[in-house]
Amino acid sequence: MTLETLPPLILHPFADSGGPDKLVESSRASLMLQGLLPSGERSSEDLDRALIEGRFCEIRMLYYVGKDLLRWIEQCLEQVSRQPDSDPGIVYQSFAAYLVHNTPPPVQAKLRKWGVADYKSIFMRALGLASILAVAPERQTLSEEFIRNYYRYADQMFQCRQNQTSFRDISDRRFEFEIFASGEYSRMLEREWAES
Repeated sequence: MTLETLPPLILHPFADSGGPDKLVESSRASLMLQGLLPSGERSSEDLDRALIEGRFCEIRMLYYVGKDLLRWIEQCLEQVSRQPDSDPGIVYQSFAAYLVHNTPPPVQAKLRKWGVADYKSIFMRALGLASILAVAPERQTLSEEFIRNYYRYADQMFQCRQNQTSFRDISDRRFEFEIFASGEYSRMLEREWAES
């Protein structure tokens, strides 16, 4: 079986002001609330507020990752539909499952190089949130219950969409693709254009 090259997966930058700091503070607050770190002088209300702010920041980041993953899946579907022997059983769910469960080793290596260890959960949750969020959410549009436990909801939303229809398992196909940060991809294109 020949190796098939899929479109590159390009992840665009997203940044909320103070996002990384909020994420670190949220993780620390979660550990303090669980009694795994000393809370010092901080009240449980203050810790809970920090936890919620960080989790909301995670939701927004995953929203943008989800948009990029949806775009990639649409490009993949378009590419395979143009093949003369295209399989009508290959649908959104086929590529979502492939991305999460059969990520090519070079893509896994690049994600680890970027410091992304649990890419499967990130991809699942980003796709789960992308299935219900049409625009980046504002803080007041989401309940604290949802924000606090969004990862559970996002995991279930991913599974719900995967179970909506039967689909062709493409794990046996020899697909390959590359992953890029958008700036990295732009620089690569500029070099190619300069050389031609």
